[in-house]
Amino acid sequence: MADYIYTLETRLSPDQLRAVTLVQDVARAAGMNVYLTGGAVRDIISGFPIRDLDFTVQGNALKLQKELEKAGASVQFSDDDLKVLYITAQGNVRAEISMARTERYEKTGKPPIVTPGTILEDLRRRDFTVNAMALSLNPGSRGLFMDPFNGAADIEAKLIRILHNYSFVEDPSRLIRGTRFAARFHWPLEERTQGRFDAAKENMYIEHISHRAIGYEIEQLAYEDDPLHITKILEKEDWLRILSPHWTTAKVDTAGLTQLMKTRQQMSEFGLNPDPAPAVLYFLTARLSDKEISDMQKMIPRRDLVEAWRDLENNAKQLGKKLTGKEAATPSRAWRLLSESRAEMILFLEVTAKQQAVLQKIRSFLGKWRQLQQKLPLPEMAELHITPQLPEYPKIAHEAFMLLLDGKLRSRTEILKFLKPLAPPPPPPPPPPRRGRGKTAGAAGNPPTPPPQASGKKPGKMAASAPAVPASAPASPRSEEIKAASKPTPPARAKRAKSASKKSAKRR
Repeated sequence: MADYIYTLETRLSPDQLRAVTLVQDVARAAGMNVYLTGGAVRDIISGFPIRDLDFTVQGNALKLQKELEKAGASVQFSDDDLKVLYITAQGNVRAEISMARTERYEKTGKPPIVTPGTILEDLRRRDFTVNAMALSLNPGSRGLFMDPFNGAADIEAKLIRILHNYSFVEDPSRLIRGTRFAARFHWPLEERTQGRFDAAKENMYIEHISHRAIGYEIEQLAYEDDPLHITKILEKEDWLRILSPHWTTAKVDTAGLTQLMKTRQQMSEFGLNPDPAPAVLYFLTARLSDKEISDMQKMIPRRDLVEAWRDLENNAKQLGKKLTGKEAATPSRAWRLLSESRAEMILFLEVTAKQQAVLQKIRSFLGKWRQLQQKLPLPEMAELHITPQLPEYPKIAHEAFMLLLDGKLRSRTEILKFLKPLAPPPPPPPPPPRRGRGKTAGAAGNPPTPPPQASGKKPGKMAASAPAVPASAPASPRSEEIKAASKPTPPARAKRAKSASKKSAKRR
């Protein structure tokens, strides 16, 4: 179980992990079991990018709406019949929270009869085996992996397989979904699935698709990594006209869409991660009529996506106007303006702008200005001890970068002139070494004279064998004591004189 939790935590982005924690905590507070299901589990196991999160709760998901909104999530759409919430969490994370349910179809194309169910019953009513897996987020079974239809094996075999023979008959939108998955993953339909697919297509079951399902499929196109490829495959299967009667790849702005995806990749390399979905829909429907576009927008469940699509051109024009005005008269002002703008607007404007001045500033923002930013910290900052440890460092670095952008810090002299007043004071000098009291001669470079040793020799011989002390050497108290000790006492001198006189008398 721990392996799946580790995989979950390593594969999801920090924003997605926060969304998982949010839904998990809200569901737990409401007394509902919650599971990560569907495409999220499939993509975690397969290694494909995780585009959105799917949660299933055992209970009415609509009851979680208020608490989710209090926690900062935005509810984009709610389905009262299926008990489904579409939310956007912090970091633009898209998530779907649905009630665990069973579905019974009485007629092709008609909405199913829905009843609350267990998590296993919910997995059984799904479309393909690779989407019928779940990961428990509950305290007692956290990390438990449920795969009753062996979807993990089909992921390993790279196959798209339906759960039962009537899958395409009950919900014809699965024909479009199966085609989209096969095109995205480059996985074929399993042999039996392909036979059911062909039979459903021949019998025109697709004509019974619901408006809700059409809107969902249009929305999913916006989040594909290669939407142009998916659109071509859908047109080849004759599904594109189902989404909109006059929609063909000839109505797509191919050049604009290609440039959009290329620019998006470049921006991600610089740490900018715009949501390209509104712009993708803009280019996919570039040559459709306003009415056709409006009809498509009415069917899409996520209202935030629709609003962003509608306002895309106007918002981009406003940003372009600012880039040609006083707000962006200097490189530093243009940097501030673009840094405060939504990444989606920069992405779209880079592809659609006609004015060279606007394009130049956007490309400098994405290119050479960022390269200039990478030069910080300057060598002179280290010399003056202006390091990231200083509380004022972010402000100083930002001011230096703004001046670099405007060409006001070209030479070392200019850089030092700007930085010196901002440098911290130098550290105080170290204290001088303390001198001890009563230093010995050894500390001054002269070894101390050893004290006299007790022996049987006479004091005179001891004095003769003592090393001579240079006359220039200063006498220390200790040396004076040694000298005094080496001098014979008066009685000793008298005794030696008497002994010397006796020896002299004998010789005579």
